[in-house]
Amino acid sequence: MGRIGDGDIHAAYVEFRAKESDKCLSAQCIYCQSIRAKNTSRQRAHLLECPAYLNAMKEHNPDNPILHEAVNGTPTQHTPAKAHKKRDLDTMVNGFQGSTSSAPQSFPIPKPQLERDFQMSVQLNPKISVGPGIWGQRNWVSFVSGHWNGRFGKGTVVPGGQDSQLIAPDLSTHIDANYLLQTHDHPPAFIAVKMDGWRVGPRDVLEKLEDPSQIDEVDPKTYSFRVNVHMETGDARYLILNTGMWVASGVRRGTEGMFVQAWYLVASTDRMLCQSSTTLSASSKAQLGFNV
Repeated sequence: MGRIGDGDIHAAYVEFRAKESDKCLSAQCIYCQSIRAKNTSRQRAHLLECPAYLNAMKEHNPDNPILHEAVNGTPTQHTPAKAHKKRDLDTMVNGFQGSTSSAPQSFPIPKPQLERDFQMSVQLNPKISVGPGIWGQRNWVSFVSGHWNGRFGKGTVVPGGQDSQLIAPDLSTHIDANYLLQTHDHPPAFIAVKMDGWRVGPRDVLEKLEDPSQIDEVDPKTYSFRVNVHMETGDARYLILNTGMWVASGVRRGTEGMFVQAWYLVASTDRMLCQSSTTLSASSKAQLGFNV
């Protein structure tokens, strides 16, 4: 049996093999992106000093045992978070201005915010060239397997996903991927994911991304790999994902690898809707970062 907090440690990292020849896995903190060799004790030590992680736990999971240890110096048994009192209606609709009379009212539009939510590492099969079509060069890339890790859970990428890529004359690539996530729950949940967007950049940089001998030398900051992410599931534990919106940033890794980080698009009403949901358990809401 692992120590108290080990589950929280693993949930804060995504594991991957930087190169196919590597015998050991690497682990990247999803809160500050620092990378280290997979080692639970060292990963724990990092989280105890990671400002981004500790700030996120203070906001979303104040009973987190690692946070307690960082603040008080000693670990503690994890206890379920106490339910917050139901928000007052006036607080829930904060920002809606105007009188209660029949006169026209002013309703400011809620400003969305981004919160880092999950990341994924995927192994890909070599691309298959479908050939030139009326819209450009079409490539077909299938998913071998992968792992994902985030605030709402963790699990594996089911083999068989695919990305139907369209290559424009300037080598800009349109991404249209569909794949399936499996959670580590017992029994597991399955989440269908659709990801679409563009990988663009200077032509010489995009040419290097197609060259297996140079791909690992390309700085991700020299090109843009941005996608929209949508999820669908019928599992009652994760129904809230059906109405979520994510934007993600990706990089190519190795000759047959891809690494993606996703941010959840949050509006002020999202938390209100989550509180009123009767289909999501309190523990799942807490994992998603909503107050319960």
